[in-house]
Amino acid sequence: MPATPSLPAGGDAPESSQKDDPGVVEVAEDGDMVLDVTFETSPETLRKSRKAALAANGGRLDPQPSPPGALKPTVKVAYRVSVAVLKRHSQYFSNLVSSPRFCEAKLIADTHKKLAARGVKPAEADARDLPFVAIVDDDQATQAAGREYIFEDMLLIAHQKPPKTAKVVLSYAVTMAILADRFDCVGPVARALNRELKFKWPLTNNRPFFDDRGGMTDVENVLRQKILSSWLLGQPLRLHQSTRELILRGSSLWSAFYEDAEANTTAAWWNLPEGIERKLSLACSTVGGGAYQTTGELQYRRECILNAIASIQRHFLDLYASRERQCKLGYDTSAACDAFQLGQLLKFLRSKELLFLVDYSPASVDAVPDTSQVDIEDLVANLKQCPNYQVDKHHTNCGPHLRIKPIMDYLRTMLSANVIWISHSDWKRRRAEVSWEAVKKSNRAHDENGRTFTFTRAIANDQRLRYEGVMHADRMAMSIFTADAWDWTPEA
Repeated sequence: MPATPSLPAGGDAPESSQKDDPGVVEVAEDGDMVLDVTFETSPETLRKSRKAALAANGGRLDPQPSPPGALKPTVKVAYRVSVAVLKRHSQYFSNLVSSPRFCEAKLIADTHKKLAARGVKPAEADARDLPFVAIVDDDQATQAAGREYIFEDMLLIAHQKPPKTAKVVLSYAVTMAILADRFDCVGPVARALNRELKFKWPLTNNRPFFDDRGGMTDVENVLRQKILSSWLLGQPLRLHQSTRELILRGSSLWSAFYEDAEANTTAAWWNLPEGIERKLSLACSTVGGGAYQTTGELQYRRECILNAIASIQRHFLDLYASRERQCKLGYDTSAACDAFQLGQLLKFLRSKELLFLVDYSPASVDAVPDTSQVDIEDLVANLKQCPNYQVDKHHTNCGPHLRIKPIMDYLRTMLSANVIWISHSDWKRRRAEVSWEAVKKSNRAHDENGRTFTFTRAIANDQRLRYEGVMHADRMAMSIFTADAWDWTPEA
């Protein structure tokens, strides 16, 4: 799916009014104002849109002539609309056309007075005699060409008229959601997209982030569009699914090796709102340029989960490397058995790329790959495969296999808990209570040494934690993933 739309599928070019100025799109026949909108589109967005159009036509140029204004850097379109409708559905337009702070409000009032002096009602006047209110819209947030058609559909929806687009795709939906959010008319747009237009959300969990050559696919782009659309349009279930998927699969922005200048990430879905994700400026390295670090709740939750999982393998490596005997043979416990198990565990972790050995040389850091997009569910599955090694036939159950397996089963259940993803209502109403970052800071305020999670036998044998989605898992998942330290050896 293209990341940026050109013309919405099934959409028609704006039709000119027969009785009015031919350059005015008649959204409301009895409209008393004209929105004169200038759409500015960057060369990069135009290039991507042309490339997507060529790909859709098998590399051939479209033999049909493009509608006027399509794929141009600057497009001006005037829409005849109702002031009362815009005021009712949009606080942005209500302020613009009513507040004395804005010259547009005075322009509308003065023009309507002149029409009244001539005995003409604004609803019956020619479009050229109505007040023209100028608006400029750029593509920085939407990264979309052809926004004039989506903007028209948004106005039609606000005026309780069917949009012209016959088939809604994600790129169309996310562009309309961003426009509706900017112009503060999300309510009617969300109702139309969620109920009337029956928008079908694309699946991404069965598609890879990387192709066979190691190049980035458009999957993360689409996944982020799903998160932003579901947030703006008030789709809690879609938000649950998409935020959980991004947390577990990771993001190219969350890499320690990420360089902001290498990617075009100005689109709104690459900087998710409301603290879900945000970019922090680190330093200006050159005039007009700078370095950025991405942070936010989604990245923080992923890092908490990764820290908890990594603590498991560190825990057992430390156990078998310690002086405390782990061999279970009884009176004939053997240090050689522990050394064998330590070597096999190291060999297993390295073969699965779950552990990377570095030394004191600066060059050894290059041996550590970028793990920002390691799939957490694959990580758990790989750790669970730890074999049951035996130094000989007498040393049964001496290795970490039987101890790691129940831990990984437990973690798999924890990853299905509701607290993993972002809840739309909770994040809006009680963010301080559900934010992992806030919870962890609160825990540290009560205990400066941090909180330790202990995997006890009671937890290991709790039958409730064998099933995904149980309510008890929410409290337990929050406890484990917001801990500062972990003890994975149940008491004897």
